[in-house]
Amino acid sequence: MQLADVKQVYFIGVGGIGMSAIARYFNGRGLPVAGYDKTETPLTRALEAEGIDIHYGKADVNLVPEPAADLLVVWTPAIPRDFAELVKVQTGDYTVMKRSAVLGLISRGMQCVGIAGTHGKTTTTTLTTKLMTVAGLSPHAFLGGIPRDFDGNYVAGDSDWVVVEADEYDRSFLQLHPTIAVILSCDPDHLDIYGDHDNMLETGFRAYARQVVEGGQLIVRYDVAKYFSGIDHVLLSTFGIGTGDFSAQNIRVEDGAFHFDLKEPDGHLVTNIRTALPGRHNIENAVAACAVTRLAGGGEDAIRKGLDTFRGIARRFEVALKTDKIVIIDDYAHHPTELEAAISAARELYPDKTIRGVFQPHLFSRTQDFAAGFARALDLLDEAILIPIYPAREEPIPGVTSKMIYDGMASPNRRLLSNEMMLDATAELSDGVLLLLGAGDIDALIPKIVAQHQNTLTHG
Repeated sequence: MQLADVKQVYFIGVGGIGMSAIARYFNGRGLPVAGYDKTETPLTRALEAEGIDIHYGKADVNLVPEPAADLLVVWTPAIPRDFAELVKVQTGDYTVMKRSAVLGLISRGMQCVGIAGTHGKTTTTTLTTKLMTVAGLSPHAFLGGIPRDFDGNYVAGDSDWVVVEADEYDRSFLQLHPTIAVILSCDPDHLDIYGDHDNMLETGFRAYARQVVEGGQLIVRYDVAKYFSGIDHVLLSTFGIGTGDFSAQNIRVEDGAFHFDLKEPDGHLVTNIRTALPGRHNIENAVAACAVTRLAGGGEDAIRKGLDTFRGIARRFEVALKTDKIVIIDDYAHHPTELEAAISAARELYPDKTIRGVFQPHLFSRTQDFAAGFARALDLLDEAILIPIYPAREEPIPGVTSKMIYDGMASPNRRLLSNEMMLDATAELSDGVLLLLGAGDIDALIPKIVAQHQNTLTHG
């Protein structure tokens, strides 16, 4: 099926962050769009308000459109393979494509910017979109989070540039053929898919780099450049802090925000760039976004203005409540490196406060693979609370629970609690910083935690 052949679209799992962006793309083109999701969420309600018909709960094969030559059915691997609606379309006369393949179909023939990496994809993709937009490049964009600078996770541009989050899970990014590709990091992850780190590098990230178009740009963090030797059909640039072809120099903190100068490959300095994003890891993400924008033709003033006015993304170090006594921060961190980055950012921003954290592990397989790393990261907290694993697409693995992480921690200030007990425990806090960490449904508990503290403020 070619993109021009698609006249109606049905999504199985429409409420996912990546799926909903594609649903919005087709809906914006005036096509009939419908779909299924397990539960109603703020995002699915927004899709319905935009005219997308969604049903919830159990499968209902009667609501799947009849087969047609112009019908595209899109599904996500988050849906179980035995889900009745998925079985119907995969065994019937339907054109069925994974979300990643549809993204490849949409981006084909466009100048694609693909942002890959085991950490920082969503922030860097959104920031790149903001900088390119301010620079007048007017990209389309498919974002993996809810940005504060745009109306939704799909941004409709009017150029042939498209910015996408290139996801390594299930080798999804191999559907893309970028003009400019960024690789932020290559830490071990998704070992349920790849088996081991070497295979992840070769059949994942190196394979992705090989798909950059002839003469295209490959921008990689300086310390992973060693993995991409021998890929000679691209122009390779590195980025980092203090080192790399594109690098942040003269970093300083002024008025609660980072300032830095951007050194470019020819030695030119773009001076006095400001970003309020927390943590030095976000300075690196900013350098990568600046590199893309400059290589795409964006000017110096655009990257200064874009970074200075960037308002961030939901669930990426998002301040949910801030008072004189207590600060509550929501962060999507679900890998040991991401936990360390979030905790370090909190320490840097609030050096005189007690830093506490609640962590909800995401996936049984990831918990099994990285229990020791999670334990080391959580030991950086002054106090840690672990709640049960969020399973997402997985069935339980015998013996794999949050207790694996708890048992590996050295800190004496750690607790293993149910969700309900955690709510009681966090309600008792009166000061410090509380980090709520994880990629599962912990965000659904945050309004309750915030409300408890707002009630205390109101009634004493």
